[in-house]
Amino acid sequence: MLYRLLFPEAIWRINRPGIKAAYLTFDDGPIPEVTPAVLEILDRYNVKATFFMVGDNVARHPELLDEVRRRGHAVGNHTMKHIQGIKCTWRTYARNIADADELIGSRLFRPPHGLMKRIQMRTVNQRYNVVMYDVITRDYNSKLTPERVLDNVKRYARDGSIIVFHDSLKARDRMLPVLPQAIEWLLANGFTLLPLGQ
Repeated sequence: MLYRLLFPEAIWRINRPGIKAAYLTFDDGPIPEVTPAVLEILDRYNVKATFFMVGDNVARHPELLDEVRRRGHAVGNHTMKHIQGIKCTWRTYARNIADADELIGSRLFRPPHGLMKRIQMRTVNQRYNVVMYDVITRDYNSKLTPERVLDNVKRYARDGSIIVFHDSLKARDRMLPVLPQAIEWLLANGFTLLPLGQ
């Protein structure tokens, strides 16, 4: 809660009049062993999402960026090398964001681990829409079972929630089995699932 107060200009939730919406987001890809499987699941349910991509991964797999866009999903910048703003200078951070932007070309930005300095936030927010989240599934945590990951969605999702999954190798074994169940639960509970920027 304190972190949200420090960064009021960031987007944490998006409420829309007359619609109960939630926003599925995926961080850290694109990864050929994971991202295509995520796209297939989203297609199965006719759901659109937002992928916050690491520039290095896009450089290695530009065809996956193209495929995500071709299927109607939104994309965002997650820095070039997945660096935390609180651990580097502003110049290094700005260069990382700019390098990723050359490959991704999106006005959506999410800081890795949700961490950045206040001055970085103020400056980045002049050019990008900084998107945080209010539901973190913790699918990257190898100590959690898929059931616990799903429970994080069920327990914390509410109208306007921005939900974070990861299309990464680290999260794959928990995220892929949970994603269909999470989508089914959200749809059954009246949520419309939208990409960011729509």
